[in-house]
Amino acid sequence: MEEQQTPFQAAIKPGLTMGLVALAVTYIAYFIDSSLLASAWFALVSLVIFFGLIIYFGKQYREEIGGFMSFGAAFNFSFIAVLISGIVALIGQILLFHVIDPTLPQVLADITFENSLKMMEGFGQNPDALPPSALDEIRNSTAASFTLTGQLKNFGFALIFYAIIALILAAILKKRDKSLDY
Repeated sequence: MEEQQTPFQAAIKPGLTMGLVALAVTYIAYFIDSSLLASAWFALVSLVIFFGLIIYFGKQYREEIGGFMSFGAAFNFSFIAVLISGIVALIGQILLFHVIDPTLPQVLADITFENSLKMMEGFGQNPDALPPSALDEIRNSTAASFTLTGQLKNFGFALIFYAIIALILAAILKKRDKSLDY
């Protein structure tokens, strides 16, 4: 009889796969037009692909263990897979931003800054009414998020987001065996 994998063991391969898919999508977007990396559409498409893959892999794992999975097992599987995917994507982005194209962080920071100003205008705020020091602060904080330290700090904050995603995915993936109810 084949021994079942724990959620942690089962999450390694899907996590690596999702991380490599995220890297492939990022690098394809970079080669097509690097400004896509600062696009909200790119982020949305990436998120849809990400959710689709983790649900697919989670259902696959649930079937492997007999068709039923507790909320805890689903959370562990989801969180570990998302965490591994995030680490792979982080390594790939660090390579892209600091080895392959060191000018890219500044380009993306400028695009993100411009998008922030457009968003402010969309909400009725006139960016010209802000003091120059406030605009400089926005520009500097945007640029700082693309540095190595900024990327590592963002990954730390992403862990909270990963946990929330894992909770949502666990609620989707869990399935209890109702035949065990009395």
